[in-house]
Amino acid sequence: MIRVIVFLASVALIALGLAWLVDRPGEISLVWLGYRIDTSMLVALAAITALCIVAILIWSIARAIWRSPYQVSLFFRHRRAVKGYLAISRGLIAIGTGDAYLARKSADDAARLSPGDPLALLLSAQAAQLHGDLAGAEKAFRAMLERAETKLLGLRGLYIEARRRNDARAARLFVEEAMKAAPGAGWASQAALDHRSAEGDWRGALEALDAMKSSVDKATYRRQRAILLTAQALALEHSDRDRSRALALEAVKLAPGLVPAAALAGRRLAEAGEARKAGKILDAAWQAHPHPDIAETYANLRPGDSARERLNRVKKLVAKIPDDVESAMALARASLDARDFTAAREALKSRLHAPTQRIATLMAEIEEAEHGDAGRAREWLSRAMRAAPDPAWTADGVVADKWHPVSPVTGKLDAFAWRVPLAEIGIERPAIEPDLAPRPAPASVPAAEADRAARKPKPKMPTRVSDRARPEPVIPLVHAPDDPGPDSALEADPVPEPTVPPPSAPGWQRFLQLFR
Repeated sequence: MIRVIVFLASVALIALGLAWLVDRPGEISLVWLGYRIDTSMLVALAAITALCIVAILIWSIARAIWRSPYQVSLFFRHRRAVKGYLAISRGLIAIGTGDAYLARKSADDAARLSPGDPLALLLSAQAAQLHGDLAGAEKAFRAMLERAETKLLGLRGLYIEARRRNDARAARLFVEEAMKAAPGAGWASQAALDHRSAEGDWRGALEALDAMKSSVDKATYRRQRAILLTAQALALEHSDRDRSRALALEAVKLAPGLVPAAALAGRRLAEAGEARKAGKILDAAWQAHPHPDIAETYANLRPGDSARERLNRVKKLVAKIPDDVESAMALARASLDARDFTAAREALKSRLHAPTQRIATLMAEIEEAEHGDAGRAREWLSRAMRAAPDPAWTADGVVADKWHPVSPVTGKLDAFAWRVPLAEIGIERPAIEPDLAPRPAPASVPAAEADRAARKPKPKMPTRVSDRARPEPVIPLVHAPDDPGPDSALEADPVPEPTVPPPSAPGWQRFLQLFR
């Protein structure tokens, strides 16, 4: 709208100017080189305007002729660049579809049409990877290091190739160089974090985590930092207890529900005589994640307490989450230590319809401690072998008896989780009946044998050979006195089924009888 108004205003001003000149005609006289030119003002203005237009045209033609070689080369370069970008597009699409031949051909075209182009270098590297040419891919990635805008991309590609050939030293060198070139690179910081964590360099891992703080969300940063602090505290648990306690407390502040940090902080604070502070930390961790390590640490906050005092303390803890299985296990264990067998059985009573391995094992301990009944204890132990598994520290299919900061398989940080190991593959175990009473014996042995005989599959009876398939009877050459002879044998009754003669008969009679 503004442009329209400006255009109309300009046209109006020009029209007013022309009208003003028409109303005020004048004459102009020009004497130059012996010539005299007399004309009006409007004609002079028109001639000047025409001369300006002609001059502009001549200058444009001359300029176009002067720049024509450059324009022609620019046209061919532009055309070549367009073909190169089309080749890059075809190659990237071929890589996405898995067409290795078309990707390699497009990469060669792009390298020929657009040499040194970042996308052409990337296409060459990915086409080589898709084709299985690892040397060609590494060559393309190294070519990217010569350009500032593609150096980080080349380092990442070389890092991936080094990991594929299991060259940890080269992979780490590429990561360190990438961190020097771009300290805020997320992949480089994450790779440095993984490498240093796998090697147990917790201080270096914390530095790498701080370098990538801006590229991760706050919750992830706090969780990973708590994991690293806990790992460092566990490493110093026996050498520097004060430093270990400080690191564990910092980890608990970042992640109150982290079980290893809370258990370690509780133990260190209990040793320092700060049972009240340790109890608060363990209470918060128990409510966030009930775990047997938390219950054990909470029960032993005061080393000199009796079993009854530990039981009373555990009752206060499990009262916060009474319906959890860990609460029942913790209460039963503390009651067993206090030799309150009734309370131990009552704590596990609601879990006996489908006991887990730990519950069945604990029931075996209760039976042996209360009654000294080794038979019932062995029966519970046998059921524990067939019972459903309990949660354990699991990472990448590896089950550990204690928590570890990294996975022993992949080296991933914070991989261990408290879960049932077989839950991920969908294996279900049959529930164990809680009834431990011996089953009644059968009324009589013959009845039991008859029952077993009834359940035993019956033998398959042989199929009777038909008369048509039965071989023709052989007429003996020697006849007995009462034998009707061969002539009357054809009119006799059908030959009966062959029967085996008794063992007492002579051998030749048994032989002949087999053919009758």
